[in-house]
Amino acid sequence: MTAPTNTGSAREVLARIIDTTQPATLVCCGAVAQEVAERWQSHKNDARILRLDTADPNAALPPAAVQDLALITDTLEHLPHGEGALLLGQLRNYGTHQIAVLVGDTPDWAFKDFIGLGFRRHAEIQGETGTLTLYTYNLDTYNHKRAWNNPDNWANPEMWGKAWW
Repeated sequence: MTAPTNTGSAREVLARIIDTTQPATLVCCGAVAQEVAERWQSHKNDARILRLDTADPNAALPPAAVQDLALITDTLEHLPHGEGALLLGQLRNYGTHQIAVLVGDTPDWAFKDFIGLGFRRHAEIQGETGTLTLYTYNLDTYNHKRAWNNPDNWANPEMWGKAWW
């Protein structure tokens, strides 16, 4: 499955994500992400931004801090795979509502790695250093509702919501 190519720059794509999300709290890691986040903060003065160091982004993450949006650029290409997976997993597990990751071609990160973390591939963007792929995670749409998960499809529908094993 090939992702559609996006004609906008990385900054434009991230700016559209911020504009659509309207976050009050924003985590950013990477030069492009910080640039776009600072521009957002200049327009929305009450927005809180947590800036992560690309060399060790896991050190600055406060435990259980729920954020509206996280933007990650220029980071996963320079971290060991385990550290990058820890960063994305912590953001996701702490309840960050939406996460957008721009990653360049790197042998350490493949499509299956992002899918395994619950991300979706949205676009390929031509950046200054080559092609970047946009992966996103949205807490609201991650776990879709299943048609079978209702009382009509239970073995004992009269027990729906009454007993927990």
